[in-house]
Amino acid sequence: MSAAAAGALARLAARLTRDKADTLLLLAAALMVLAPHAAHLPLWISALAGATLLWRAAITWLGRRMPPVWLLVPVAMAAMAGVYATYRTLLGRDAGVAMLVLLLAFKLLEMHARRDLFVVTFLGFFVLLTSFLYSQTMGAALWVAAALVLLLTAQQSFQYSGAVPPLRRRLGTSLRLCALAAPLAALLFIGFPRLQGPLWGLPGDALGGKTGLSDSMAPGSLAALAQSDEPAFRVRFLDAAPPQPLLYWRSIVLGDYDGRTWTRVPRKRGLQRLEIAIHGRGRPVRYESTMEASNTRWIALLELAGPEVRLPGHRVRDTDELELYAADPIERRLRFSASAYLDYTLQAGELPQRMARWLELPAGYNPRTLALARQLRAAQPDASARQLSDAVLARFRSQGYGYTLEPPLLGRDAVDEFLFDSKAGFCEHYAGAYVVLMRAMGVAARVVTGYQGGELNPVDGYLTVRQSDAHAWAEIWTQAAGWQRVDPTAAVAPERVRRNLARALPRPAAFGLAPLLALRNDPDSWLAQLRYHYAALNNSWNQWVLDYNPERQRSFLEELGAIVGNWRSALGMGLVLALLLALRRQRRRRPADPLDALYAAFCRQQARRGYGRRPAEGPRSYAARLRALPASQEQHAAMEQFLHLYGLLKYGAGGTESRPASLATLKTLLPLCR
Repeated sequence: MSAAAAGALARLAARLTRDKADTLLLLAAALMVLAPHAAHLPLWISALAGATLLWRAAITWLGRRMPPVWLLVPVAMAAMAGVYATYRTLLGRDAGVAMLVLLLAFKLLEMHARRDLFVVTFLGFFVLLTSFLYSQTMGAALWVAAALVLLLTAQQSFQYSGAVPPLRRRLGTSLRLCALAAPLAALLFIGFPRLQGPLWGLPGDALGGKTGLSDSMAPGSLAALAQSDEPAFRVRFLDAAPPQPLLYWRSIVLGDYDGRTWTRVPRKRGLQRLEIAIHGRGRPVRYESTMEASNTRWIALLELAGPEVRLPGHRVRDTDELELYAADPIERRLRFSASAYLDYTLQAGELPQRMARWLELPAGYNPRTLALARQLRAAQPDASARQLSDAVLARFRSQGYGYTLEPPLLGRDAVDEFLFDSKAGFCEHYAGAYVVLMRAMGVAARVVTGYQGGELNPVDGYLTVRQSDAHAWAEIWTQAAGWQRVDPTAAVAPERVRRNLARALPRPAAFGLAPLLALRNDPDSWLAQLRYHYAALNNSWNQWVLDYNPERQRSFLEELGAIVGNWRSALGMGLVLALLLALRRQRRRRPADPLDALYAAFCRQQARRGYGRRPAEGPRSYAARLRALPASQEQHAAMEQFLHLYGLLKYGAGGTESRPASLATLKTLLPLCR
């Protein structure tokens, strides 16, 4: 920093009186409290709150008078009317938080007494708490902690009657207060009875903005979903993790086709369930999945999932197509255990007539595709279903088809236009066209949607499956082998299955960001390692803080009880012991005589500077020794006056009438002796 800049800062600091500095600190704390709400409040509320804070800062800086009541009341009433017009109510979560944000901002313009300062501070604590109604991520928690420290620092500043310690010391005091409260907060977090469901959810507040697989598929639907980088679920394998090409997370099976959109086969009244024969070979792969809230009922499980899946707080149902889904939408993060057989036979030996529904095609659509199917069938009249499938996949490989996230729009005969005109599409285009061709050749086939692959974090060993891993593939049926998975996308973009989506798509021009993108995609680069460590830390926050539900609490306390006996009594004893230790420490640090407390503080202060009092040294001898030590003239004068006044009060003839005033003088001198 240059000398001119340092001088400008010094002049700026000199203009700030104590009242101005304390008020600006409170405004900074209020800004940190209100900042998280800007992400969800309407723009006009955030702008009005920000303008109010700027108005209050200008009043403080320029030394102007507060606005009159006759001006504030109409503004407040207009703001309330705006909240009602926006939310159509003044109650509920969103409207209530908006009212609190505006109340905090307007209260800053109406501070006339010391009591108003504490009203603003305590209101800030409450508004800070409401930010957890919208976000409970690790970043949100760190921001709230920083805002809490600054708010406590602002609260301290209004409580000093004499000289105010520097800002650094006040911040340190706030940090120590939070550190002292942290063990008790941790004990309450661990032992306080947990509520089933999200702690911060309020009745009547709809869940919004969630993404996930749909029970229908049209050209472009998965391509839009695949552009989201949001996690769908995270998996920790209890056994060896399967290779990437075997990570097919089955979710929804689609069988009805109307010429453009694939949908699930409806459950018709009186339809008998098929007798499903499943033969899994080898040992199942066991894993633990943490599923993000999706507001849908569908569960994505590694093929082929075992039947013992249980979702906490949900009833799990299944279908003939081996789909598993919850009876109610999944509106909170869930963790469950599952297993899967990667080598299996499904419905082999079934009667062909019972597979007729997987051969249906709509009349009058895609004539060129049907003609191609007849041509392929005529070329191999005795070919098996697998040989016909290989012929279709060979066409995808050799006829110049492309894999893209931005496929062109298709018209009425979507499969015809894709196969013969555009020849560019995403996984749903290839899976849908493949199934149409196979059905047209007399082979039972269906579309399966879910996720494929995932990114393994080498730091914590969790596999993260994102919405960008959404995928569609196909299944064909033969009486001898049953249902067999076929992934037409692998014929065009094998890197999509072997690695991930980013490796399969062509890289766009990066305009100078190519080195950064290369670092991100290189798993051994420093940028990728930083991303892995952050993801592992965030996942630990989700697993051990946000997912600390009643079941996990009960399990943890039972394990703790097995170690220490009865966990309830142990927890109670721990809380009592912590309180007793805190009280004992506080008593030791606070002498009964306020005069002795001030002298002890003075001695600790000088000891930190390296000039501690000797065991047999009185105040007069201590003052004589301090006189010879390096310090400013103001410091020497303050130390001399402090020790002289202390000696008079402790050993001299100071009258009782002057003692309170003398103690106040000592308090004022103490900060000047540093």
